[in-house]
Amino acid sequence: MTFQGRRGLTTVAVACAVAAAVVLLAATRSWQDLVTAQPAPLPPVTEHRTGTDVAPWLPALGVVALAGAGALFATRAAARLAVGVLLVLAGLGTAVASLVTLDDHVNAGWPLLSTLGGLIIVAAGAVTIRTGRSWPGMSARYERPSQAVPPKATASQTELWDALDRGEDPTEGHRPE
Repeated sequence: MTFQGRRGLTTVAVACAVAAAVVLLAATRSWQDLVTAQPAPLPPVTEHRTGTDVAPWLPALGVVALAGAGALFATRAAARLAVGVLLVLAGLGTAVASLVTLDDHVNAGWPLLSTLGGLIIVAAGAVTIRTGRSWPGMSARYERPSQAVPPKATASQTELWDALDRGEDPTEGHRPE
């Protein structure tokens, strides 16, 4: 599959945003249930630990990936390459953070889903590094003009009255378009 042009940019950005949302969702779900026995007749106490409790940096990596997905539209050339590298690093960090938490006390579903999201973010960053330079940038209307426009000379009140005395129209050539 080729990721050229605006369609490629949109596909990669949407995939990255969805993967980041999956990571953020998975981080809020219960990953671990800790059961503490109590003396009789008290029932055991169950503590539910979320992905954020187990891997505190996971939501931050998800937010970085989500911001990177938006930055793909706003950047060009070298800046887009930097965003691609940042996405690869955020995706790798997400995958590693999710896999490290796996042990015999962790429910494997949410960490594996978070790992999948991290791998999709890595893929989005790799595609950005490889083909991001061929993607279009934002329209030129969002950019600063390349040359400064010289300000129009304004006439003083005295010069305007002198032009009227000579029979000239002082507003000629200065009409709004």
